[in-house]
Amino acid sequence: MRSARVLGALLPLALLAAGCGIRATEVVEAGEPAVVQVAPAGQMGTVLYFVSSSTASRLMPVVRYAERPEDGSGAGYGEKPPAGATKALGLLFSGPTGAERDAGLRSELPVARVKIGVELSAQGVRVALNTPVTTLSESARQQLFCTAAQARTADRGEAVTVTGPDGVIGPARCSV
Repeated sequence: MRSARVLGALLPLALLAAGCGIRATEVVEAGEPAVVQVAPAGQMGTVLYFVSSSTASRLMPVVRYAERPEDGSGAGYGEKPPAGATKALGLLFSGPTGAERDAGLRSELPVARVKIGVELSAQGVRVALNTPVTTLSESARQQLFCTAAQARTADRGEAVTVTGPDGVIGPARCSV
């Protein structure tokens, strides 16, 4: 009886050690990473960066599309589709839409009408605001850096300097 219990206790260990018949294989190459189209063909979009409510400092990109008028002329947002760092930063300071808030996104920037000036140069993007910038949280700073750099180049690699009435932050690069 005792030997049956010992055998019963050792049987699962023996099966586990046997690996259940699964053999080891080499690494299988699956090719290049998948590439997806973010903006549907024919639509213009602006990429903004908001903070995910699920984590304290994780930024998430959001694409705001230009809306097509019903006449199919291709113009949206007035006469021209949104383009450039000035428009992107203006949208960023407006905060997330209701749908974006429902998805758990928020902004650490003050929601206000801010005067925005943008200069593009070989050294990067210089943003001038009429609101204090030195007291902004690191997440708010990254929202500015990433949105301004994305508006300039798709790889977010541009250095961004932001000036306000209280001082200067940057130059810095998007950390996302």
